[in-house]
Amino acid sequence: MTATVTSETAEPGGAPQSSGLTFPDGFVWGAATASYQIEGAAREDGRGPSIWDTFSRTPGKVFAGHTGDVACDHYHRYRDDVALMVELGLASYRFSISWPRVRPDGAGPVNHRGLDFYDRLTDELIGNGIDPVVTLYHWDLPQTLQDRGGWTVRETAEAFAEYAQSVYARLGDRVRTWTTLNEPWCSAYLGYASGVHAPGIQDPVSAFKAVHHLLLGHGLAARALRDAGAQTIGITLNPSSVLPLDQESAADQDAARIIDGLQNRIFLDPLFHGRYPADMLEHMARFTDLAHIREGDEAIINAPIDVLGVNFYTPTYVSAKPGQAAALDNPGSEGIAFRKPVGPVTDIGWQIEPAGLTRLLERLHKDYPGTPMMITENGAAYPEGPDPATGRVPDTARIEYLDGHLRACHDAISRGVDLRGYFVWSLLDNFEWAEGYAKRFGVVHVDYTTQERVPKDSALWYRDVIRRNGLDDRSPTEG
Repeated sequence: MTATVTSETAEPGGAPQSSGLTFPDGFVWGAATASYQIEGAAREDGRGPSIWDTFSRTPGKVFAGHTGDVACDHYHRYRDDVALMVELGLASYRFSISWPRVRPDGAGPVNHRGLDFYDRLTDELIGNGIDPVVTLYHWDLPQTLQDRGGWTVRETAEAFAEYAQSVYARLGDRVRTWTTLNEPWCSAYLGYASGVHAPGIQDPVSAFKAVHHLLLGHGLAARALRDAGAQTIGITLNPSSVLPLDQESAADQDAARIIDGLQNRIFLDPLFHGRYPADMLEHMARFTDLAHIREGDEAIINAPIDVLGVNFYTPTYVSAKPGQAAALDNPGSEGIAFRKPVGPVTDIGWQIEPAGLTRLLERLHKDYPGTPMMITENGAAYPEGPDPATGRVPDTARIEYLDGHLRACHDAISRGVDLRGYFVWSLLDNFEWAEGYAKRFGVVHVDYTTQERVPKDSALWYRDVIRRNGLDDRSPTEG
């Protein structure tokens, strides 16, 4: 696939457009969401509790005690939301399945009423010309499995493969693209090391066991899906663009190697090379005897995949700093400092650096060649709401963020990276995990009291990007 710079062209039924950046033919334009963040209906049709139902009810864990009980009420309003997707011209919609809605006990009987919802949603999407992309796990582990050890035990990985088979048996005749896990880094380190996400555990040993069992669950599920006839199988990671603060400093370079290992190579190497990196095995052995990594596990994790999902928001800069305490979400990172964001940041405090995305994609293309990639999440939190006078939601900063990162994608494609598509995060404002409803990532504004949806200016801008399959020659900041 190659990206091009176009001369003046005309859109069907429209005026000629000026020169711009055109994406390859067949480039997929989509939007993404996650089940617990938008569905609501937390106790309907046999759904069991998830770790996020429990965590959000634990005092002090989620902003203002918010929960996903109602969220965006997508469970009841999915037809209206698909109509919004049609208005935006989306070719694809990435959504996740709620494991406790399908198997309330985690490993017990299938709840067919839960699957009925995804059956209806899939048909609605296909009926409107939108390709469904399914993520099987976006963090809402059944609480019953957590009570038995969660991702720290092998049984959860085995139960995940069985759950994957259950979903495929219902939707596999219509869904072509299957993603096993979303961001196992977050599930393992934020859930079991820092405890800022469900299940709220702070234990490095548990975190490293979770890393392995998440990857093992991916491998087992990928094999099961392949055996059942799945066309396209992938996994979504949130690899980090990690750089030493002083690129000439050997100490900073070593700090970057450790963090790159914890955030990237510990996942990517077993997935693509069939083995954990030696330095990360040594690193993990500081905390655990590694007995949970059994012979043959790495070969299972190395099950072939057809696409790598990449979620990107912000870069990471590190430096050596003797005496610095370890960051809880990076176990064993003592003596390493993470640079605070500089320059413009989003409402959640993340540094904006589109060049970091190009750099990351080029690195992945070089070190793990042969597998096409998709940007499965990219977006920014900003607080703008509807203007009382016009009803519009003018979110210029989000447009600038998305434009910059799409240009970064175009740059990567122009340099030979096999990037096949882009999913904006997120279609809707939603429950933003520990931030509750305080941070808004959606290109569609949601009034959580009335559930009214209003496309933001960024949604209308994205619609035009999709129509032209590219960007203007000038960025929004250039007028």
